[in-house]
Amino acid sequence: MSFPGLEHVVGLLALGAGLGFTGGMFGIGGGIVAIPILTLGFGMDQATAQGTALVMMVPNLLVAWWRFARHNPVPWSEAIGVAVAGTVTTWATAHLADRLDQASLRSLFAVFLLFVAYRMMKKDGEVAREAPLNRRLVPLVGTVGGASMGLLGIGGGLVAIPFLSRLFGLDQRVAQALSLALVAPSSVIALGTYAGHGRVDWTLGLCLAVGGVATVAAGVELAHRLPERQLRAWFGVVVGLTGLWLLAGRWVLAQL
Repeated sequence: MSFPGLEHVVGLLALGAGLGFTGGMFGIGGGIVAIPILTLGFGMDQATAQGTALVMMVPNLLVAWWRFARHNPVPWSEAIGVAVAGTVTTWATAHLADRLDQASLRSLFAVFLLFVAYRMMKKDGEVAREAPLNRRLVPLVGTVGGASMGLLGIGGGLVAIPFLSRLFGLDQRVAQALSLALVAPSSVIALGTYAGHGRVDWTLGLCLAVGGVATVAAGVELAHRLPERQLRAWFGVVVGLTGLWLLAGRWVLAQL
């Protein structure tokens, strides 16, 4: 791919900046938004869109994790446990992805996200309060999030954060910090895999990455200024919109 013109570069930097800010605020890499933009707006196939989005996601996730960890220190044992479980599961399930019906998986995942969004946006008093699970079980969340990353290439943080906040009773920001410990190393391994198969547009991806790195810290700072309940509700909106996009994505593509 030839190097884009100045106007194109400015547009990519602005897009990357928006994705980086959103990813920093919610503790996700921005790929869930970038991938449909790259497929629908830039005409990329799904695999190349995912690989290109990872070029942006890796630095965004690493910067966001560092910033969240400074504000919300978490035990290294939990962070390492989640990271190892997520990375191993991502690697293992990625080998199964081509053998499974991706359309059905995405539909099931979309329905699950809509249910999660409903639970996240309900007021605390409307959600049945149960005793939080033992935090020694936190690495199991890495297994669930890693499975989503491996099978679908998305959703590690979207799955992990609600599990950590609701089942383990963690503050939304602490949950996002632990989620980043899960998805950051997994994204590095995934990027290497996609690059090895030639499924990365480095020029476009690096432009998005530069824009994202410039704003991800601002997103993290906003996350720590918002009331915890409001941040959780906004995160629920993002999860819900993601679920709707996954359900509608195939129909949209079929109309093009």
